[in-house]
This record gives sequence, structure tokens and C-alpha cells, in this order.
Amino acid sequence: MIRSLLYVPGNGWKFLGKAHERGADAIIIDLEDAVAEAAKDEARDALSQTVSTAAQNGALVFVRINSEPERMELDAVAACRAGAYGLYVPKVRSPTVLQTIDRILEPVEAELARAPMQLVPLIEDPAAIFEAREIARAKRVLGLSAGGEDIATALGGRPTPDVLRLPKQLIHLAAKAEGVKSFGLLRSVADYSDIDGMRMAAGEARDFGFDGASCIHPSVVPILNEAFAASEAEIAWARRVLDAASNAAAKGVGAFTLDEKFIDAPIIQRASKVLEQVGR
Repeated sequence: MIRSLLYVPGNGWKFLGKAHERGADAIIIDLEDAVAEAAKDEARDALSQTVSTAAQNGALVFVRINSEPERMELDAVAACRAGAYGLYVPKVRSPTVLQTIDRILEPVEAELARAPMQLVPLIEDPAAIFEAREIARAKRVLGLSAGGEDIATALGGRPTPDVLRLPKQLIHLAAKAEGVKSFGLLRSVADYSDIDGMRMAAGEARDFGFDGASCIHPSVVPILNEAFAASEAEIAWARRVLDAASNAAAKGVGAFTLDEKFIDAPIIQRASKVLEQVGR
């Protein structure tokens, strides 16, 4: 379960040193947009230390690599050697770049005898949205995420919730259609100081079936952790549904009512997923 993914600049030494204290399920060490061109090599070279520092409280560590081919390979290999769990791959427009990364990583992983790295493609322009299902089918893909600010810019628009809702929903549907995770909110994450708005957006994303979301400020981490986790009330409901379903099945009954609500197979499946999520 990855409810929260906290972006940290790859050369933000103060932030990197405290990232493991923020409670995020995953840390994304950013070598791309958050790092100035002149500092990118230094940030990459530092992965041998920053990945282990970010992971010390058990968070999964991803590295957002650069999209330029000359940097992409160096970033991917350095992240692999540093022990990162996976890569956030920006500006993915087709599965081709993911296939290239797979070929780059395979010999390094074999040399290190380490687990295969997972990939989260970032879909950041209109054309890529229509390739989202093909991208989701690529080897190593853990989940999809949308680059809301980039999509709005490519559209010539502004990153308001109304502008981003449809593109993000399409990417979300593609992820779910292919059985991979879907990370995101149906709005931009740039305005992290809008705590009430973030809380509403996180709850909305959970209702839509998103698995978690990324954030750029640690103040949003607890909001995401709460929104994307099953509450005690949901857990109690799920247990009651499954107990009632078991009793009904013993009587040869498939559908039944509980608390004056109709219960059938999709609702029973939803209850099962709630308990699977919390390992109960």
C-alpha cells in the first residue's frame, strides 16, 4: 500500500536528511525539475547516500530521473546501484522509453543480484494520454501518474481542477483497465498550502479509486495517509458484510440485505479489498 509519495529535491540536503521522518510511504528523490541543470550531476552522484538515508524508516524510495537520453541512462543506473525501489519516469509518450530503461537495468540488476526496479511513468502531455493503456502494459510498470502542471501547460490552459479532471480521469481509467496502480489527485498538487482543498481532493481521489498520491510538502503527507487508508468504520463495515455473506452463502443465498441496503457480489468484493488493504 502506497498512500503517500513525498517529492524531495535530489540536491536539497536539508530536506533529504529529514525525509524519512515525514511518515510518507514512499520518497521520490527528484533529479529532474527540482534540480538546476548545473547541479544535476552532483545530485545523481549523491544517490549512493541519499537513497539509503531516505529509506531508513522503511519508506520505499523512487528516483525521478531526467528524460534526456544522455542523462536518463546515467540516472537510472545510479538509482539502481544505490538500491532505489523504483523510478519515476517523466514525459513518457509511449512504451518505447520504458523498454529502453528495462534493457538498461537488466544487466545491472543481474550484476547486483537485486530485485527488478519498478517504474511509474509520468504522463504529461495530451498525446501521451491517448497512449496511457499501452504505457500501462509495459514491463515493470507499477502504476501511472499524471503531470498536471505539464498537461495544463501543453493545453495552453491553467491547472485548475476543472481543466485537469478529465485528463487525470482518463489516465486513471487506463491504469485500472490494465491492473496497475493509479497515483494522483484530480487537481494540481502545487498549492500545498490549501490544506482544506487538499483534504477534499484526497477524499475525492479515494472515492474514484486512486491508490495514493504524491505531494511536494510534508504537511500533506498525513492528509494522504488518512484519506487513502481504510478507517476503522470501513473495516468494521467490511467485516460485517463478509460475515453476512458467509452466512448467506451457507444458506445458498447470493444477494441479501444488510442495514436495509442491498448487498451483492460487487459490494462483497469491495469489502474483501478493504480487509486485504489492511492485512486483516
